[in-house]
Amino acid sequence: MSELLVGPFNRVEGDLEIRLQTDAGRVKAAYVNSPLFRGFEMMLLGKDPRDALTLTPRICGICSISQSAAAARALAAAQGITPTPEGARTAAIIHAVENLSDHLTHFNLFFMCDFTRPVYASHAWHPRAVQRFTAMQGSAVRQAVEARAALMHILGLLAGKWPHTLAIQPGGVTKSPTQRDKLRIEVSLRAFRRYLEEVLFGAPVEAFAALATPADLARWTSGDAGLFLEIAADLGLASMGKGAGRYMSFGAYALPDGPAFAAGLWDGTLRPLDTTAIREDISHAWMLGGPAHPFAGTTDPDEDMRPAAYSWCKAPRLAGQTVETGALARQVIDGHPLARALATDGGVLARVTGRLLEIARIQLLLEDLTRALRPEERFMAQGKPAIDGQGEGLVEAARGALGHWIRIEKGRIAGYQIIAPTTWNFSPRDANGIPGPVEAALEGAEVRDGETEPVAVQHIVRSFDPCMVCTVH
Repeated sequence: MSELLVGPFNRVEGDLEIRLQTDAGRVKAAYVNSPLFRGFEMMLLGKDPRDALTLTPRICGICSISQSAAAARALAAAQGITPTPEGARTAAIIHAVENLSDHLTHFNLFFMCDFTRPVYASHAWHPRAVQRFTAMQGSAVRQAVEARAALMHILGLLAGKWPHTLAIQPGGVTKSPTQRDKLRIEVSLRAFRRYLEEVLFGAPVEAFAALATPADLARWTSGDAGLFLEIAADLGLASMGKGAGRYMSFGAYALPDGPAFAAGLWDGTLRPLDTTAIREDISHAWMLGGPAHPFAGTTDPDEDMRPAAYSWCKAPRLAGQTVETGALARQVIDGHPLARALATDGGVLARVTGRLLEIARIQLLLEDLTRALRPEERFMAQGKPAIDGQGEGLVEAARGALGHWIRIEKGRIAGYQIIAPTTWNFSPRDANGIPGPVEAALEGAEVRDGETEPVAVQHIVRSFDPCMVCTVH
């Protein structure tokens, strides 16, 4: 048995270390460390509850709208206010654009460039991967960045700026789009559809969204998605980094008739989600206190960094169990047949395919939401600030389930807890010694002779798309 410390991983910021115990060329155990503590939950204490709308988006420059949406929903619940239908629809458009952009960035800039490594030079697809996905130089990278920039013009129209917009509020949105704005959004979406159909999918968006079985997926050969699937088949990515088969979604894009993508728990059967069963375990985190639901939880860092712990990340559990969250989880819970067919193994292929499916489905959703906008209606409901109360704000960021829990006493924040998607996926072991989802998925991964950064480990970790600054806020 030998040990290997691997990291950093993320190509945005590198605050992730994984200690691997290996034997006979395989990972026997993995220990995920989130080494950066930031303390946003502590910063919020004692402040005006509305300050959460300004402070929490600063947790992350990638998913700031997700943080904003979660804070707004938590405040809305505490105030007893419901967004207007058009406000909810516009907030959903703003949020979906950010998530769609994030998926595109992950695929082109963070994930696919691993296949340009010299270790894969003997594979027939390697020259095409190098030409398309070499960091800073690949033709796919340039096309994706240009398409993403054009898509995000929508955020300029509706959110004023990105990141860190204040457009999403408890009662709706601050911008009432005009008919001209609606037409401009439709033009931007048509341009992005052209990119998807000419470059990423190489076929109509609807065709990829309609894939129903793994056999259908295996026959897809067009676009950059086709190149990924060719690589996945050659390298066996379907069986690499298998998950536990338990998936959770808080429900994505709240609309008047319910979320656009359903909420729930999937463990082979779809079950309703009970968020009162959430507990954050701190037995292996550098935190003080005991396991607690977020409404009762605290953020009290252990400055002595006791030896039994190995991460600043708490270990959230749902009814005592780990759950995986992310695009694959959303599509599984929403009932997409291909996602459910891939969910049993839930490996690298399944997670990346979940993002590709979601790119197609969000494009179709955005087109529908934009067509349904009614500029003549009200986009904001008014409400009074809460003096005492509490609220739960549950949304779906690109990487999965994001929750904000606020307690308000005498007009000030008395408690604020956040569980981010990467907190769920990259959690350490709990009091029962059960590893977090990524730790479990890494068990059995290949470690080749002489590897200091095993490529299999890299693929598995990046299939979860970590955002470590969100993990411990």
